[in-house]
Amino acid sequence: MKTKMLFYLGLLIFGSQAIVLSSKAQTADSGKYILEHDAQVAQEQAGPHNGGGKSIGYSFFDEVKDFPTAFKKRTLRSGSSIGYHLQQEDEIYYIISGTGQMKMNGKTFPVKPGDAILTRPGSSHGLTPVGNQDLTLIIVYPKN
Repeated sequence: MKTKMLFYLGLLIFGSQAIVLSSKAQTADSGKYILEHDAQVAQEQAGPHNGGGKSIGYSFFDEVKDFPTAFKKRTLRSGSSIGYHLQQEDEIYYIISGTGQMKMNGKTFPVKPGDAILTRPGSSHGLTPVGNQDLTLIIVYPKN
């Protein structure tokens, strides 16, 4: 499962043409891939895990049968956060833009574009943007 998660994250990071699946997307090659765009899935939401403030969540792949990976993008606005919470499964955060403070198991450290953080089951973490900038990240984890 970890190999598949890293494979899908690698496809995004290196700009490859990835399989992106959703009922809202465009299909081609007899269903061998489906293209989905940010604008089709963007939803304004509160910061997850009681983080508060305003964020924009982008949930790709949600309506795909037999696709075991959650692949999300999130933009945290100034004043929002991903609230501190206990992790149940492996989860990858990849910072695309902005800077932030990550709290992991009670310790805080800075994060910036290009940082990838793997949180393991049983750890606790949260993420807050720094200053007035948005913080945008990709989040990948196995669906339950």
